[in-house]
Amino acid sequence: MSLPTRDEAIEILEDAGCCRGVVDHCLQVTRIAMRLAESFREKGLLVDMALVEAGALLHDLGRSKTHGIRHGVVGGQLAREMGLPEPLVRIIERHIGAGIPVEEAEGLGLPRGNYVPETVEEKIVAYADKLVEGGKEVDFEVTVGKLADELGKDHPALDRLRALHEEIVEIVGERSQSEQR
Repeated sequence: MSLPTRDEAIEILEDAGCCRGVVDHCLQVTRIAMRLAESFREKGLLVDMALVEAGALLHDLGRSKTHGIRHGVVGGQLAREMGLPEPLVRIIERHIGAGIPVEEAEGLGLPRGNYVPETVEEKIVAYADKLVEGGKEVDFEVTVGKLADELGKDHPALDRLRALHEEIVEIVGERSQSEQR
């Protein structure tokens, strides 16, 4: 199966049972992801824009069944059952936090696997997702603070999140308003 169009992806979310809030969140993540992807292209990097769009739209497909940490894995399973392309499935599976390595995944009760974003498209969607709370864009530091409160200031997920942020910022050349002060 080919990548779904924007309208098809929204229909997939709705048919799967995602609530309006999840759909709105996915639309906002898509706006940010496409903006980042365009910046990557302007810097001369190859980016599959259609894959970024489909991945951003469908990254929370698993929220139709669960809102826990398993929603990435569940979304990936749903996408595979629908016959969606594997690169899209991997975006859905790997967007949680800034990724979950094999050892941590097992400790969290996830199926054995690497859930760390690897491709440029996976990284763009995972990062864009961290810049949205509900349906609105937030500063990166808001996300870091929330995750630190949730997991603890010394959790390795924070280091992965900061590393992803630095990688994206290095390419795009943008700093958040709080970082520019």
